[in-house]
Amino acid sequence: MDERVIGRSGQWASVVGLGTWQLGADWGDVDDKEALAVLEAAAESGVTFFDTADVYGDGRSEETIASFLRGRPDLHVLVATKMGRRVEQIPANYVLDNFRAWNDRSRRNLGVDRVDLVQLHCPPTPVYAGDEVFDALDTLVEEERVAAYGVSVETCAEALTAIARPNVASVQIILNPFRMKPLREVLPAAREAGVGIIARVPLASGLLSGTYTKDTVFAANDHRTFNRHGEAFDQGETFSGVDYATGVEAAAEFAALAPEGYTPAQLALRWIIEQDGVTTVIPGARTTGQARANAEAAKLPPLDAGTLTAIRELYDRRIKDQVEHRW
Repeated sequence: MDERVIGRSGQWASVVGLGTWQLGADWGDVDDKEALAVLEAAAESGVTFFDTADVYGDGRSEETIASFLRGRPDLHVLVATKMGRRVEQIPANYVLDNFRAWNDRSRRNLGVDRVDLVQLHCPPTPVYAGDEVFDALDTLVEEERVAAYGVSVETCAEALTAIARPNVASVQIILNPFRMKPLREVLPAAREAGVGIIARVPLASGLLSGTYTKDTVFAANDHRTFNRHGEAFDQGETFSGVDYATGVEAAAEFAALAPEGYTPAQLALRWIIEQDGVTTVIPGARTTGQARANAEAAKLPPLDAGTLTAIRELYDRRIKDQVEHRW
């Protein structure tokens, strides 16, 4: 699989990575055997970038990745984790002592001396403006606790603030055919600054797979049940912030645009891969089949102009007014 450099870090990632939130929590139940099988299927398909966080299953996702990589010393996989969501979300908690403690825990969970890439995990907006926050992150690099750092953001404004920081290597942001606003300012700014873009929630929590109906029921411990209106965390993380009924209807239209040989999910992933400035896209997978199909999107032919135009028209007509004023 093709790889791209993650901005200023000099590190490389496969254009399709693997998001591992679902291997920790909040997506229904996935047992350890299934989780390890998903990681194996992704790696066999050419994926060299795993994204996780200390809060996914309270460390379970990190530990599962560590267990898998211990058994596959032949693999080169860059592991990015995130920190900051295990405490009260106030700027005062984003200080060096906490960063060291959080990093110590992630390094134990991952079984490494140095984390490849650590990202602030969608912190409160004022955190991005704090010089002392980024000084502390620089200290983690100087102490060889982390090789590089980035941020995960909710809004385009937060992304632009982070991109202006001289040592930020990457920005992780929601980008998919139902969340196009980052194309206007964030991706151009990242390209100019040499900052990598990690595209998350690429399938709008599964909406863009085209498999859901208005009657689909999700498990009680699935965020697609308990966070539809932002009850637990930012609403934009669930279905990209799109009203579910609207999303289902728009997703059916989107699925009809898939060229021959593409699934709707692969169409969404291929669209993201082709956006200038994207480093890697990190779909999750609950099964080995999903992991392999996601990776296959990297090998599909480029989308033609007519398909790209139709995707944009669908977004402008059905989705734009719901999401752009918020994120």
